Amino acid sequence: MPAALIRRVLLCLLVAGPAVAIRVLGVEFSAVAEVVVFGAAVVAAAFLLAWAAEAAQKDISGALAIALLALIAVLPEYAVDLYYAYRSGSDPSYLHFAAANMTGSNRLLLGFGWPLVVVVALVVARRQARRDDAPTPNALELPVASRRDVGFLAILGLVAFVIPLIGSIPLWFGVGLIVVFGLHLWRAAQTYDADQEEFVGAAALIAGLDARPRRILVVAMFLVSGAAILISAEPFADALVASGSALGIDSYFLVQWLAPLASEAPEFIIAVMFAARGKGVAAIGTLIASKVNQWSLLVGSLPVAHFLGGGPSSLALDSRQVEEFTLTATQTLLGVAIILALRFHWWSAIGLAALFGVQFLITDTTGRYVLSAIHLALTIGFLVAHRHSILPTLVAPFHEQPAVDQDEPKTVMDTHA
Repeated sequence: MPAALIRRVLLCLLVAGPAVAIRVLGVEFSAVAEVVVFGAAVVAAAFLLAWAAEAAQKDISGALAIALLALIAVLPEYAVDLYYAYRSGSDPSYLHFAAANMTGSNRLLLGFGWPLVVVVALVVARRQARRDDAPTPNALELPVASRRDVGFLAILGLVAFVIPLIGSIPLWFGVGLIVVFGLHLWRAAQTYDADQEEFVGAAALIAGLDARPRRILVVAMFLVSGAAILISAEPFADALVASGSALGIDSYFLVQWLAPLASEAPEFIIAVMFAARGKGVAAIGTLIASKVNQWSLLVGSLPVAHFLGGGPSSLALDSRQVEEFTLTATQTLLGVAIILALRFHWWSAIGLAALFGVQFLITDTTGRYVLSAIHLALTIGFLVAHRHSILPTLVAPFHEQPAVDQDEPKTVMDTHA
């Protein structure tokens, strides 16, 4: 096993070790200390999970790989969010947090993750263009096959408005979203090409091992990281709520942003690594698919967890959560409208990031609805500009998509303003 891989795995184990020891020994610390210890364990385990999931594609192909890896990749985020939903079934005080983690991770992914990847990809492409004396790229152009995921996200973004309109997430609605997730996996399997997989960082080191030790290591990393996440999720979630009072910070804010930041960190880092190596299309494609997973599987699982936790068959939302869902849904539609024509311009990325940053200055109901209205107004503008792409995008999830061409460039840049 390469020394570089051993160092990375050992570092993650050392970071996650204290959390596991604390749970086993039953030791209690202050809420703030537990947030640090268990939060660090979630991040470390998420890195192990991300590396193992990526490297596993070396041995698993087709629909099974897509289904398995899609479920594994979201475990850190889902473990925390579903705990709140499950706990809210028996403890009404947790109902306030049931959907907070979801709206935060959803907006973080689009408002921070998408722009970051696009900007990094364009910086790399512009440097290459200067070296080659080629035209300067202004946008990241996505392949036609990406229209399927964009179409799914568009449909889910529209359906998402049902949640704030009725003020709850009914069990039947959640099951329907999970069915959509299954449909998304099935459609993705029809164009998936295992030979297209490329690996970076620790995943590349794992993929480079011989078959037997690679498979043993991947399984071991799955088991260890999964156990660490399950052990840490509950105390981390409880400590987030309790630490808000200790620090004088809104607990809802910590649940909504700190937990997603911890669970999304490995995915962001891997995506940026792809973009930095000139594979911006692969990077943004992964984040778009993650957005689809959040709006389907994650949101759909919340009322199921709530019901299994002893709650009614509908996960009720308070006024704050209704506002957050509205803001999240309008941001999603704006993101879809921006990439509808399969081109992601740098100025669109900067604009998304700016709007994402503005929300942290807004602390009242009026401000959230004003920002939602701004999202919708911009969405209408982009839809008008990209009107010829609306119908092809909406029908893409239900039609065959072309398989990825092995000769197709990994990053294609639009050089038009």
